Amino acid sequence: MNRRQFIKGAASAGAAGVLGGSSPGAEAPALPAGSADAPGILRLGDALKSPVKVASIEVLEIGGNHFIRSRSADGAAGVAMTNERIAYLLPILQQLVIPYFIGEDARDLESLIGGVYRARSNYKLAGLAFWNPVGWVEFSLLDLLGRAAGRSVGDLLGGVVRREVAVYMSSMRRDTTPEAEVEWVGRRLAETGAGAVKLKVGGRMSRNADAAPGRSEKLAALARRTFGDKMTIYVDANGSYDSARAIEVGRMLESHGVAFFEEPCPFEELEETKRAADALAVPVAGGEQDASIPRFDWMIRNRVVDVVQPDVNYNGGFVRTLQVARLAAAAGMPITPHNPATGFREAYVVHFASVVPGAGPFMEYNAAPARPEPWLSPALDVKNGVIQVPPGPGLGLEIDPAYLAKAKVVGEK
Repeated sequence: MNRRQFIKGAASAGAAGVLGGSSPGAEAPALPAGSADAPGILRLGDALKSPVKVASIEVLEIGGNHFIRSRSADGAAGVAMTNERIAYLLPILQQLVIPYFIGEDARDLESLIGGVYRARSNYKLAGLAFWNPVGWVEFSLLDLLGRAAGRSVGDLLGGVVRREVAVYMSSMRRDTTPEAEVEWVGRRLAETGAGAVKLKVGGRMSRNADAAPGRSEKLAALARRTFGDKMTIYVDANGSYDSARAIEVGRMLESHGVAFFEEPCPFEELEETKRAADALAVPVAGGEQDASIPRFDWMIRNRVVDVVQPDVNYNGGFVRTLQVARLAAAAGMPITPHNPATGFREAYVVHFASVVPGAGPFMEYNAAPARPEPWLSPALDVKNGVIQVPPGPGLGLEIDPAYLAKAKVVGEK
């Protein structure tokens, strides 16, 4: 069995549930995400029989945290947390994205996401800078819809298939020695009980340079020796290599039993990535920088990568990322979203994984100790290597009303 057959077999259950089809080996795999005949992602059923008109969408700021609060005309509300990119994407959010949704029926969210792309020539901004704000609004409106219907986001997206999600500790550092890296990551593995870890190799878009001479080779060897054969180890190069060097590094990683090699080549260089992937036994992962469904479709059909990694934020939210999951499932490929977050924002990847049978065995969790969020319940802590999926309506997260009452509306005079 070759590498690609192995990957396909590993994800053989991936086209069920929300993906709208039977297993990848069946005669009728999931339809392409852009097909007019593809079944919808959002499944409200008869839970909301009356329109849920969007009355307002506000950006709130408190203590450096930013939230999107949506309200319907009949008083329902939903709240989602943004990522740090709002610092420079706020004008796109407030000028081009939010106005499109005001006055619309939130039940039409899936078609609205397509509509906002076409409105005001927004497609000219296509990419992370546009889809990230759309994702924030979608999260907020899904929270609103879930609370109005008394159903969780997972239920709205087709049904929950797992109530807990295993995570891997994702180190974001290259400024450490191999010894220091393994020591501090090892502490986090012990504290959380996680069964997998992701380490940084290369130098980040560095044209074959390592962060320090010999660091990647030493780190891979030391991590395997220290953590043992049962630990799943991933590595991320952040586009550090051309294909020739990526193949050399990949073969070194194979000798240490690494489970996937993320972004070996610059993400835009699909032919270089495919050349490396075709030559290696270690599965190649990628997709975090991408925010185009047709591009994901091409990458999957042409086996540019073996593990698909859209970012639920960068790709525009749950609906679009689940469209990518359909494409991956039809090809028998696992999907493991990029999401180096903790706390409130970890809820997005946890809910995503809760509804996708073909999700990878571990979801990403930033290895750095989480910044305290005493205003949030539940806390989404990692215990025994897993996070429990919040079961409540909407995102299932409750923000202390006293905390939220201190927030200021961004842009309000």
